[in-house]
Amino acid sequence: MGSRGEEILVGGLCLVLALVNGWRLWSAIGNGEMPLYRTRLRKADLGRGKFAALVAFNLALLGLLLVIAADLLLGLGLRAR
Repeated sequence: MGSRGEEILVGGLCLVLALVNGWRLWSAIGNGEMPLYRTRLRKADLGRGKFAALVAFNLALLGLLLVIAADLLLGLGLRAR
């Protein structure tokens, strides 16, 4: 597989992971419950601040995954050599 093929594969994987994380964030904000491995963390149990920090961390991860996917799939050249 050539270099461009690998970029498309990894970019597609990052895009899929971003979509999964986005769905997870959407449900966490709507329900007040964040799935984490086999447990579900509830806003009422954690407290507002910790839950907001967990959502913010996942939002930053979503942004990073989208930037990586866009760079690899669209060839933006963000990682110049």
